[in-house]
Amino acid sequence: MTFQISKQFAAIIVFVFISVVNSHAQQTNTDGMLNQLAQLKRIEAMQPDSIGPKYQLALQSLNFAVMNPHAPQTENVLAQAEQTISGMEKMKGANPSDLCTLKGFLLMVRIVQNPAQNGQRYYIDVMQNFEKALKLNPDNALAKQLQEKFQEGMKQATSNLQPHVLSDKEDGTR
Repeated sequence: MTFQISKQFAAIIVFVFISVVNSHAQQTNTDGMLNQLAQLKRIEAMQPDSIGPKYQLALQSLNFAVMNPHAPQTENVLAQAEQTISGMEKMKGANPSDLCTLKGFLLMVRIVQNPAQNGQRYYIDVMQNFEKALKLNPDNALAKQLQEKFQEGMKQATSNLQPHVLSDKEDGTR
């Protein structure tokens, strides 16, 4: 992403990012994470033409949602993230690899929220978004990390189903 920001704005972003990372390390409560999202939203509002704040807002919103998939605020946070991603798509300097990563992450969160209903619906889209992100930018570390976590999670979810299928076959019920 190429855009110019002031030193003051950069310092604010660094401060907020450090506080968000610190909060994840300390596993703060939902209210603390929501307060940090509100701070990011204020920063984003101060720089409406900058992609960086929008990217951080969407990313941290998705982090909140994946960590709190059933919290009452999650749907609003996801709607805000989806709106932010849509707004970024219309911006001239948006990085297509980052956009694909965020879209894949959004759909991944939907699967985490309700694997039975959303797993089959979004699985291919998640994988395609991460693959496209990595095709556009093979050095996209976030896309690599999310793709690996997603594949690992899906393997665990499907392996948990396998023993039940085997036990059914052994019983002769299938």
